[in-house]
Amino acid sequence: MQEIPEIRPGQSIELLKELHILTRDGKLNQDSRRKLKQVYHLYQFIEPLMKAVQADQATQGKNSGISLVDHGAGKSYLGFILYDLFFKTLDDGSRIYGIETRDDLVKKSEALAARLAFPGMSFLNLSVADSIDSPLLPERIDIVTALHACNTATDDAIHFGLKKQARHLVLVPCCQAEVASVLNRLKGKALGKSALTELWRHPLHTREFGSQITNVLRCLQLEAHGYQVSVTELVGWEHSMKNELIIATFKDLPRRRPTERLEQVLASVGLEEMAERFFVEPDAATMRHVDVR
Repeated sequence: MQEIPEIRPGQSIELLKELHILTRDGKLNQDSRRKLKQVYHLYQFIEPLMKAVQADQATQGKNSGISLVDHGAGKSYLGFILYDLFFKTLDDGSRIYGIETRDDLVKKSEALAARLAFPGMSFLNLSVADSIDSPLLPERIDIVTALHACNTATDDAIHFGLKKQARHLVLVPCCQAEVASVLNRLKGKALGKSALTELWRHPLHTREFGSQITNVLRCLQLEAHGYQVSVTELVGWEHSMKNELIIATFKDLPRRRPTERLEQVLASVGLEEMAERFFVEPDAATMRHVDVR
């Protein structure tokens, strides 16, 4: 097969065909070249996090492997790419878990992993919410990803990460309809209280502002649990308007200020009734948050 400069040494050609990055005859056309560029762009954000986990373990004299959970995995596109580019050369018990509610996609992913000889991949037919307390997953997880997990599934993924004492979370939120619906329901009551309500008075603005404020609250929630948060965009993912990328890394940072800010934002926009969704009381283990298992 003729070498394709864009494909990295050792990448699985069969996998790239299955993901429709390569055509069936193993070629790269203009559309698939764009897909491959998107894959590498996302990978460049996650690869340093995986290396950081390895470095933390090495510092502690441990080598327990990397555990990564991908929520709302769908066809496990992300999981397979991460495994192919990083995990398949590891021999330390590292594992990727794909969480997906559609059983047919779980079965297809299991079959593909077996065909590719990717033994360190597991697929679970669970909702994100159910996975939080599922005995099928380890008590601690190093990295949590959730790309376009719809509506409250992103919040459930955050709760999962906090419960599992994750070192890193990588989130591309999607369909933030819940906050917008609350803003819309309370709009009449809020209009006379503050000029700020003009930000979401019109229906289109309600949806856009609801999406924006949801992600702001998510970032504050993570910061209120000691995480350092950065927000950027997935450049090159122009096919989706939902391209905001939130990356959180646990640094045991001070929690008081982001907690106060979170309370103030909720009160300012009249979302006090949603406090429970964005406040997750950490247990003693989470507050200690040991860096490495």
